[in-house]
Amino acid sequence: MSIYDGMHDVAVIGAGAAGLAASIFAAEGTANGDPPKKIVLLDGAKTIGAKILVSGGGRCNVTHDVVTATDFFGNRRIIKNVLAAFPVQATIDWFASLGVDLKREETGKLFPVTDKSRTILNALVNRCHELGVVIHPDHRVTDVACLTGSETGFGIRHTHGTLQAKKVILATGGRSLPKTGSDGFGYELARRLGHLVSATTPALAPLILDEALFHKDLSGISQEVELTTRVNGRVVDQRTGSLLWTHFGVSGPVVMDASRFWTSAREKGEPVDLSVSFLPALTQESARQWFMEQAAGAPRRSLTKTLAHLVTERFAESLCRYLGINGQTAIAQLPRKDRDRLVAALTKFRLPVQQDRGWNYAEVTAGGVPLEEVNFRTMESKLVPGLYLVGEILDCDGRIGGFNFQWAWATGLLAGRAVSASVRAEGEAHR
Repeated sequence: MSIYDGMHDVAVIGAGAAGLAASIFAAEGTANGDPPKKIVLLDGAKTIGAKILVSGGGRCNVTHDVVTATDFFGNRRIIKNVLAAFPVQATIDWFASLGVDLKREETGKLFPVTDKSRTILNALVNRCHELGVVIHPDHRVTDVACLTGSETGFGIRHTHGTLQAKKVILATGGRSLPKTGSDGFGYELARRLGHLVSATTPALAPLILDEALFHKDLSGISQEVELTTRVNGRVVDQRTGSLLWTHFGVSGPVVMDASRFWTSAREKGEPVDLSVSFLPALTQESARQWFMEQAAGAPRRSLTKTLAHLVTERFAESLCRYLGINGQTAIAQLPRKDRDRLVAALTKFRLPVQQDRGWNYAEVTAGGVPLEEVNFRTMESKLVPGLYLVGEILDCDGRIGGFNFQWAWATGLLAGRAVSASVRAEGEAHR
């Protein structure tokens, strides 16, 4: 008799997006066979799905209308293959089959038509219940070990005891938003089972700026910018998008997407620099030309009123004050050296980043179990037969806009179906 009580066909550890999807696809079985009979879903949180509920401002950005491997960081050859198994249209159809219609917004993001993330969570949980998946909240897994001797499978220790499973799907998430339950312990479980874990850093995280900057005066204002990240003096990322000024620094899509490069460089001890062009449509030379045309066309207009044609007046005032330039100066009276300083600040402003806002505010984790250690057709570990890894625990992170959810659904589908087929094949072999 094993020290572990109760044998299950499949144990899924982590009831987030990837874990719920994997449970559903495992329980539905494959097209040519019966599904596994006993599937258990264990989660450490007292109430599951907290990350789903808070995502997309409480609306749950389920996916994006176009998703490609270039929207992700990690081994893009493998990522491309995983995404191909469950394209966006398949996601839309799948949610429709769960009773959830999605709508596309101008940004390309897809949300439930209800605009409520609870709609998504309820649909996933209800489907699990329909299929007989047993969900155990408040069952934090503390250890997973391969069974030895005549028994095959895994022994799983959790806060309420132990159980056995023929197959295990690790869907524990990363380290982002630890108060939702994903505190990184899944990486320790993966390590104990023999996997490597590449360095993990916050991604999709807001950035904290030097107190001396003017961000507090602009809190709540967003503007279109081009953000350039340099590591060791070399450009590693350049993107255009919306920057949001906050009381602590900067946020918004363009900052969140660039943050992974800043946090990764800091983790490695490399010098990293973020610079902003507040005039993404203009070069430094065309900006200088624009100033001269304004001075000729409306010489008596004040500097801030002139700048308000390009940026918000509040931003213009704050920037002039920061540079020590009188914003009330008539544009034609602006000394050349001040004009040059303004042009430089508007087109290549160095953001004085002090730190990222940390795991409590990061939406996703960069780093994790290398994709090379799993079979991308099944998400099964190449090192531990019967172990599958899905979602954020893997070294793959997408940009903001629903991409990380698409990764969760796709990896969940692959693992769920593969587990189902494997359990069935083993069952037939023993008959």
